[in-house]
Amino acid sequence: MRMIDRAEVHERLTYEVCMPLIRRAMIALSRGETRQLLRTIIPLGEGRLFGVMPGALGERAMFGAKLISVFPGNSAKGIQSHQGVIVLFDAAGGAPVCVVHAGEVTAIRTAAASAVATDALARPDAHRLAILGCGEQAATHARAISKVRRLSGIGVWGRSTDRARSLAARLTAELALPVTAHVAAQACVAGADIVCTVTSAAEPVLLGRWVAPGAHLNLVGSSYAGPVEVDDDLVVRARFIADSREGVLAQGAEFLRAKAAGLIGDNHVVGEIGQVLDGALEGRQSADQITVYKSLGHVVQDLAAAQALFELAD
Repeated sequence: MRMIDRAEVHERLTYEVCMPLIRRAMIALSRGETRQLLRTIIPLGEGRLFGVMPGALGERAMFGAKLISVFPGNSAKGIQSHQGVIVLFDAAGGAPVCVVHAGEVTAIRTAAASAVATDALARPDAHRLAILGCGEQAATHARAISKVRRLSGIGVWGRSTDRARSLAARLTAELALPVTAHVAAQACVAGADIVCTVTSAAEPVLLGRWVAPGAHLNLVGSSYAGPVEVDDDLVVRARFIADSREGVLAQGAEFLRAKAAGLIGDNHVVGEIGQVLDGALEGRQSADQITVYKSLGHVVQDLAAAQALFELAD
């Protein structure tokens, strides 16, 4: 059995490799070519979770599962919040053939998926990025979004101003872009063309009235029913597109909260990013429209990345 550790994932799964994989995987999901179940989540207290995500890339394709723990407190210690493995099985004989470091795959493929969605939904001239959150996904999203839009600057905000300043300094040096740390989330998103929420917040940190007309948002931090990063007003105002419609209807916290308040129905989730990428669904409809990509993250993304790593292995 092939073992692919964090260092190898980091080296081989570049954004240039990962983004086309994610694009094809999301199109395949929306066409009904892949197989997956809704993730099973076991709460472990204090915001910690254990998740099981099974799926298959097709009826005669590789299949497997991701076993993942989420410990949000790790980020402040410089440790990955997502820890686990992806187990890949051979399609011909059904044997497990590869185990991949899931934390590093998750870090890269989540940001790659947001970049693919941003490329499809953000205005072509979008150039100001705001990131709410200071963990690992903040850095990976800055790197990935910079691959699909020519950014003029990035704003970052987090509940720890010191961490936001440290992140801003690191990204400024790495990306050769002006990256500014903000004390207030409202100031961070003011005038931003692209906003990524990558927090572990239980209650909204972003309000709809702060968001500029024409902005595109990637809602990433909440991956199960419960914690929400944005308020109902933003959900209601936006053209709301899911990574998986079935997943968001069952586990998309921001959507479910607005629905429970009687503000929207299921048809507010207009479709999936795979449909937009496939040309089956219109994405952005006007320059002033606010678009949302709700990311839960799906095992077909993990399996596509794991398969590519397995096939790239020496």
